[in-house]
Amino acid sequence: MPQTNIRRISRTAILLAVALVFQMGGFPQFITGPLVNTVLYLAAMIVGWQGGMIIGILTPVIASMRGILPPPLTPLIPFIALGNATLVILFFWLQAKNKIVGIIVASVVKFLLLVSAVKLLVQVPPAIAQMMSLPQLITALAGGVIALLLAHFFKKANIIIE
Repeated sequence: MPQTNIRRISRTAILLAVALVFQMGGFPQFITGPLVNTVLYLAAMIVGWQGGMIIGILTPVIASMRGILPPPLTPLIPFIALGNATLVILFFWLQAKNKIVGIIVASVVKFLLLVSAVKLLVQVPPAIAQMMSLPQLITALAGGVIALLLAHFFKKANIIIE
């Protein structure tokens, strides 16, 4: 296996571990959400859309298996995973043109996907539906801003941003 693939797999595993640590921290949604989204954006920048997509899909699945995700959110796991994967892919493809536009578009599409899921496809308690609405947009945008700041710092420190 070429060195580059080993490096990408290792970095993907580390980023997944960081995201899971944030999820297991027991923080409120307005802390956990931006931190996990930060990891998703950084993953797109560091390991590409494939690694970022893997992290985006695995985080809600593992959170559910570990009991971190509240049980009423269980029916939304496929939509959360899809929203995360969509965020990573859109940002990855748009970042070359403009990272800020990439963050905005990716965040809005993830938000629309989750809102549509709770309004049209999955019946959840009102509090869960509320969690899957505007807070998702805010946490995705915040995660993007944090990721840009971290990426800038990483580049200046000559750390892993390629």
